[in-house]
Amino acid sequence: MDKVKVGIVGCGNIAEAHLKALSTNSSAELVAFCDIDISRAETKAKTYGTQDAKVFKSAEDMLSKTTLDAVYFLLPPFAHGDEILAIRKELPFFIEKPIELKLDSAKKILRELEKKKVINAAGYMNRYRESVKLAKKEFESDTPILSFGGWIGGSPRNENWWIVKSKSGGQFHEQVTHTVDLVRFLCGEIKEVQAYKVKGMNKNVPISYDIEDASVVNMKLENGGIANLFASCSSNGGGGGVFLSVYAYETTALFSGWEHSLRLLKNGKEVSNIKGEPNIFEIEDSTFIEAVKNNDDSKIMSNYEDAIKTLAVTLAANSSMESGKVTKVPKV
Repeated sequence: MDKVKVGIVGCGNIAEAHLKALSTNSSAELVAFCDIDISRAETKAKTYGTQDAKVFKSAEDMLSKTTLDAVYFLLPPFAHGDEILAIRKELPFFIEKPIELKLDSAKKILRELEKKKVINAAGYMNRYRESVKLAKKEFESDTPILSFGGWIGGSPRNENWWIVKSKSGGQFHEQVTHTVDLVRFLCGEIKEVQAYKVKGMNKNVPISYDIEDASVVNMKLENGGIANLFASCSSNGGGGGVFLSVYAYETTALFSGWEHSLRLLKNGKEVSNIKGEPNIFEIEDSTFIEAVKNNDDSKIMSNYEDAIKTLAVTLAANSSMESGKVTKVPKV
């Protein structure tokens, strides 16, 4: 196909990052926009859509009334489920992370995908970074032994879905999912977790805030290694941010910042430094659009079938936060 006609479901904050990237892609046309707040869909359509772009209030309506080549689901965890409509229409789709709030619901989508092999991608964009690819190659022959990292940020000040546990799943599930996914990608599958949470210590947060102030999750990997990941949305003094450190016998990979810049150390060799890409959404979206255009998903780094394994880990961590006990990560 000459152009990939794209529909967008969900026109919130994360949509802006993808729309900016897609609007620069000569192979993509943004022809339909959907949001429960129709004014947001209208705004995005005027800014990024084709001249005759259509707007809708429901994904079902959009998918039944437009001819699309692909659809993006850019939604909060609690709002997923309509992906099944795209699958039944054999329509390629991109889904932002985390892909669900409940494992059983995600399994239902996966069963549909097993019936119809639809091209799909999940929004774990860090897998496309050159820094991550280099570390991945190193760790293929030097098994990671210890990893630790997380996301440290300040207290939320505005009312939104992210601060409500029944909508976001909490910071570890919604945000640190990126780091969990990198541990899986670089170090191997996670078989059990033990997590602890802190609540009630945050101050001056919105009235609907009920997620954890902070959490820490210990992990045991199938290859024998261990990991520790943590989260905080209550640290206002600074000194936080995003990072992941991975230690193997001969190799150390130190990732820093949202962009995941890498400092790679190897025993007896010079240090390598790789700066993280500022345009990672452009790289990720270009890969998906090209996959659809050429009917070839070989360059997609994360899909629904793989992303559900990251989902299983973060949901197991949430379960362990409640029980304080070691929790097995279910096989999916």
